Amino acid sequence: GMGNSSRKEAQDEGGEEKEKKVKEKGDGGEEEEEAAEKEEEEEEEVVEDEELPLGVDELLASGDPVLDLSYYKFRRLPRQVLDLEYLEKLYVCGNRLRDIPKGITRLQGLRTLALDFNKLDDVPLCVCQLTNLTCLYLGSNRLMSLPPEVRNLQNLRCLWVESNYFQRFPKQLYDLPNLRSLQIGDNRLRTLPSDLWRMESLRGLWLYGNRFQEFPRVLLKMEHLEILDMDRNRISEFPNLHHLPALRLFSYDHNPVKEPPRVGEEVLIVGEGAEEVLQARERRREAKERAEKEAEEAAAAAAAAANPVIHGILKKLRMNSALNLAAAKEKETNESVPSTGDENGPQNNDEEAESERQGVAFDEAELGYDDGGLEYEREELICEGEGYEGYGEADLEYERAEMDYEYEGEEQEQP
Repeated sequence: GMGNSSRKEAQDEGGEEKEKKVKEKGDGGEEEEEAAEKEEEEEEEVVEDEELPLGVDELLASGDPVLDLSYYKFRRLPRQVLDLEYLEKLYVCGNRLRDIPKGITRLQGLRTLALDFNKLDDVPLCVCQLTNLTCLYLGSNRLMSLPPEVRNLQNLRCLWVESNYFQRFPKQLYDLPNLRSLQIGDNRLRTLPSDLWRMESLRGLWLYGNRFQEFPRVLLKMEHLEILDMDRNRISEFPNLHHLPALRLFSYDHNPVKEPPRVGEEVLIVGEGAEEVLQARERRREAKERAEKEAEEAAAAAAAAANPVIHGILKKLRMNSALNLAAAKEKETNESVPSTGDENGPQNNDEEAESERQGVAFDEAELGYDDGGLEYEREELICEGEGYEGYGEADLEYERAEMDYEYEGEEQEQP
């Protein structure tokens, strides 16, 4: 998904070795696995450390506050991790964890914990005691709800629970005053609670791949919302979204709509018919800019006609910049010839005078100013360094940043 790729750069190195190592261990059947885990839980204190996959010892010993143990197929978190009290970010995505050991509460410095792509049926209560967490990733597990204890995570800013089994919106989140991003796409929501507006800090809300058949009206009260993603639902019409003054990105792709929803000029939209809307908006913007520029130029011409002195000043400025340029070029050529420090001072003064004389000659010959012309009424006295001919033809191209969404974990069955 959008957030996952950035986290996974570190995992590519040594990936093959992990795979080999895991294959050697072989995969037991699910039932054996569950039985073994029950025993483990009972004797959690005496159980021996599993042999760690290649390279993990070094990671644990590195002292790095960021630890990435993703995609090692761990069935339980290696207990050595629980001693690393300096950890700030812990990534254990793509393993086979059904639970997290209580000892994780020792890691009170944790700011980011990523548990996505595991086998969690519930959010482990010990995770709810990591009160300094700002980002918690729980996507692609087996969650249907959140425990009341999630309220302890008062510093949480970013919660991802995409690709789970939520059928109703977890209202416990109302008690998290700093929650800015909620990613709850690919779940089974059909409605949102009518008092969702209480989540006043929320800036980004991802609801793609749920079961909405109509646009939840409560969203119209969420005036601080900047990003709203409703891709892949079953919504056939959208209300006017001008009511959302903060909105900057709205995605409605893969819904059975007849026409794009109406949004403010500053909102980027993604979906059927969006391209045409954005192009028309761009044309309006360009026409407006042209009109403004022409008005400015007319005003400048009128001012110049009223006051010919301005011409003289502009001309002088142009001449001076040409002289300075010629002098600078001359100086560069001289300085590239090595000479001793002593000679430098006096000799340069003569040179400057000389280059100024040359500059005047160069200037009159090359730039051929004709006094009558209104050539320099443009107020942008831009000196690029080369002659001034090509200026003005430089095309300004605007490339619209295409926003590509990828969604992961779509292997979930749809009833």
